Amino acid sequence: MSAIDEPLYPIAVLIDELKNEDIQLRLNSIRRLSTIARALGEERTRKELIPFLSENNDDDDEVLLAMAEELGMFIPYVGGVEHARVLLPPLEGLCSVEETCVREKAVESLCRIGSQMKESDLVESFIPLVKRLAAGEWFTARVSSCGLFHIAYPSAPEPVKNELRTIYSQLCQDDMPMVRRAAATNLGKFAATIEQPYLKTDIMSMFETLTQDDQDSVRLLAVEDCAALGKLLEPKDCVAQILPVIVSFAQDKSWRVRYMVANQLYELCEAVGPEATRTDLVPAYVRLLRDNEAEVRIAAAGKVTKFCRILSPELAIQHILPCVKELSSDSSQHVRSALASVIMGMAPILGKDATIEQLLPIFLSLLKDEFPDVRLNIISKLDQVNQVIGIDLLSQSLLPAIVELAEDRHWRVRLAIIEYIPLLASQLGVGFFDDKLGALCMQWLKDKVYSIRDAAANNVKRLAEEFGPTWAMEHIIPQVLDMINDPHYLYRMTILHAISLLAPVMGSEITCSKLLPVIVAASKDRVPNIKFNVAKVLQSVIPIVGQSVVENTIRPCLVELSEDPDVDVRFFANQALQATK
Repeated sequence: MSAIDEPLYPIAVLIDELKNEDIQLRLNSIRRLSTIARALGEERTRKELIPFLSENNDDDDEVLLAMAEELGMFIPYVGGVEHARVLLPPLEGLCSVEETCVREKAVESLCRIGSQMKESDLVESFIPLVKRLAAGEWFTARVSSCGLFHIAYPSAPEPVKNELRTIYSQLCQDDMPMVRRAAATNLGKFAATIEQPYLKTDIMSMFETLTQDDQDSVRLLAVEDCAALGKLLEPKDCVAQILPVIVSFAQDKSWRVRYMVANQLYELCEAVGPEATRTDLVPAYVRLLRDNEAEVRIAAAGKVTKFCRILSPELAIQHILPCVKELSSDSSQHVRSALASVIMGMAPILGKDATIEQLLPIFLSLLKDEFPDVRLNIISKLDQVNQVIGIDLLSQSLLPAIVELAEDRHWRVRLAIIEYIPLLASQLGVGFFDDKLGALCMQWLKDKVYSIRDAAANNVKRLAEEFGPTWAMEHIIPQVLDMINDPHYLYRMTILHAISLLAPVMGSEITCSKLLPVIVAASKDRVPNIKFNVAKVLQSVIPIVGQSVVENTIRPCLVELSEDPDVDVRFFANQALQATK
């Protein structure tokens, strides 16, 4: 190839590759656009590459998506912000394609470019692009236009601003539901750029149109606008214009709209303020908690604690607590699970007396629920109740249920209990723990499920840290060491693991006198897995014991293991021997 032809090479190759039948080749060339642009230089990128991409009529969505993404980051390659407008034509074309994800990426890239463009370029190039898309014959162009108004509006001259508001209003009433949905989705972003007087008139008029749409998919998007617009309006306007809409949506004939209200309720309460929440939104929320659709009750139940924080304890006890009692025995396990995940947080809001009187019975019924997720959600938040009612009452009321759950047939429930034990132990104290929970902790070391045995070994270490070596020497070490002779090799392995975790907590003296002889004895085990685990444990205790113990006890044992017939045993023994040097 001659020197004259060389600069043409990248664009020629790109043209060839983008016309290739192999999608992967076309995709790779699009992903290399920035490299090609650097090779061409800024001017040729503007004059040759971008026009070529504008005319590219590839119909593969993956290639178009990659192009939409690449072009959003292309400002540096066309000569900076001064020339950003040259990137608009190819992206405008992508805004009209059929595939939703391509259009969304093109809109995202246009927003990124538009937010960096000079005001004069926005007026001359970007705003006309938005108007063209909004007037597009295909609904896809009109859908895309909705996501661009918030970039175009702030720089527009006054007459153009009026025009843009009128166009957006028309999009809110478009014949195609997809366009109205896009208008509803982007209304909050557009409203945030609008001047206050027009916000109360034009935007609220568009909002009203969307809230009365005959398609529930449009109305449910308008629910999200309630919270967004509420934050932009004055509190009194918000109560006058947004609150009635929320109350009406809470009784909408479509369960999907009611679900959205339940999901957004806390944000809506923040928008209208505590006073309006207490008078108008409490009845609406109670209705949602008792909705006949399980999905709505799930969303509402998950917001119980957040909602009660806005109310006084008296109002929460009077209005919300009766619903919570009903939900705790709801026919849907998912409703009970959603309630269980948040109900513990109600204890600090209601205070000690109401928690003991009203909430404890609900906790206990949920702790006995047949659905494991419900029980798990209660266990994981027990500390929130403990802070309110104190450990004595908690242990009397909840401990029998916890002991029952410790033997639950679902291993994830047993695991959750194990992970909660050290916290419980620290709150209950040594005496209570020895009496009620000590035997359980040993029992878990011989569980059928590996994850439980592993968690139980870690649990034993955390208890030794909590109560100290003296307590551990009396209550844990003898029982753990007794299990090293269990006929099942998997349980023997768990004990070795527990010993390796306990050694650093117990210190040098106890490790040498009590733990090390047991480890060395296990090196004679008939199962290779035990022997190579012995080598690993010996390596882990080297830093804990003195040099003389390493030379006289650990090293001879490892030398013997390094000559074992099993390859894995020899490997780990030799690895441990390296650490003794």
